[in-house]
Amino acid sequence: MMLTHQFTGTGVAVVTPFTQKGEIDFDKLELHTDRLIKNGINYLVVLGTTAETPTLSAEEKSDVVRCVVNAGGGRVPLIVGAGGNDTRSTVELVRTMKLEGINGLLSVAPYYNKPSQEGMYQHFAAIAAVAEIPVMLYNVPGRTSSNISSETALRLANDFQGTIVAVKEASGNLEQVMEIIRDRPEGFLVVSGDDSITLLLIAAGGDGLVSVIGNAYPALTSTMVAAALESAYDKARELHYKLFPMMKAIFREGNPAGVKASMEIQGWLENVLRLPLIPASKKLYQEIARLDSFLH
Repeated sequence: MMLTHQFTGTGVAVVTPFTQKGEIDFDKLELHTDRLIKNGINYLVVLGTTAETPTLSAEEKSDVVRCVVNAGGGRVPLIVGAGGNDTRSTVELVRTMKLEGINGLLSVAPYYNKPSQEGMYQHFAAIAAVAEIPVMLYNVPGRTSSNISSETALRLANDFQGTIVAVKEASGNLEQVMEIIRDRPEGFLVVSGDDSITLLLIAAGGDGLVSVIGNAYPALTSTMVAAALESAYDKARELHYKLFPMMKAIFREGNPAGVKASMEIQGWLENVLRLPLIPASKKLYQEIARLDSFLH
């Protein structure tokens, strides 16, 4: 298994750029991958929520991974989303995935089904049984309607050490996060899945962030996280509060509508999303443009 420290620091949940016709813009994706790496991002996460993955075909998903692998050129680790709410199909996906250039898997809690905690455990245990590279759990109850409890996360961390190596926590429940940090086995990482609470999570002993805002402001985000991990909290707080208004704004009408608006304002991609998601409203777009002027 790969060393778990490769997933500390700042990861970015990479957006999928589209052309005005709604097709994937691989040229922009390649440029964006390079930009993120050159601006201090420690690892990349593709085919997550921010990538609008539910709207991508199987062929498109494969093409996105290959594009990022090639553009990254092994300069930073790469995590690929591999989750679902049907355990059998998720296990088959993990078992048959082409792993060249991929360093880890991000596996979200089963959504819609609302399994019990024992069902949740058995789901991830089945994934761990076939995974050939490290797995990061992804807990985001606001999207899945099912929470991976601290007890379940710790049980998985202990029972599958070396395979289940981290949890991306986006529950917003800091008590739950601290319980995992307090009782986790050595080497198990706890990373924030929510930009706005990253500073608090790191101060409590967490290991970094899988960021959305980092798509638009990679240097500021990675510098903030690095400062916090080095206990340089004066600097980390300064950067956190500089980014904080934008952190709130980009999620106001859903993700990735806000961050894509910010990226278009900076000239990095077309502000195009696939239905059922739509671009940010004119009012929010104007607010994001105003906030962007203070971040350069």
